[in-house]
Amino acid sequence: MNAMPPTQRTDEPAGSGTGEQPAGAQAANQASGAQISPQTRLDRILALVPRALSSHVHIIFLGALGVYLVLLPLFGVNVSARAELIGGNYTNVTSDLGACIAAGLTVHLVRRDRHRARQLEELFHRLHRRHDELEAAIGRAAAAAERAERAARGEG
Repeated sequence: MNAMPPTQRTDEPAGSGTGEQPAGAQAANQASGAQISPQTRLDRILALVPRALSSHVHIIFLGALGVYLVLLPLFGVNVSARAELIGGNYTNVTSDLGACIAAGLTVHLVRRDRHRARQLEELFHRLHRRHDELEAAIGRAAAAAERAERAARGEG
């Protein structure tokens, strides 16, 4: 799993001395670890290819093509040379099925990575909120302790 870079806290300006990255460095780190969204029409069309290859319809079609071009000739059914030329031989069909399986796995892994990245980002936001709450509580407790100490000395 890819670890996400530390994020900029939203309640403080960039470079406020908290040890966190400025917003520009944060954006550069996120862009390098994230998938780049398609910009052109061709990029958008090509981004759909793995999903189309791994679709049930395409895998069923290749399975039927495999039965027609591979299994039927093994049982003595004559398949025309034209059908074999258009549909391919067993090597083409099995490699196409392998490509579909790989494309399906890729689509699954990308979805899982995006889901985990969203979960991790939500966790970071919750941790930042909790940290801010605890920091404020510590500040209030320290101020109360100082007031109590001054009162005990009689300075108050």
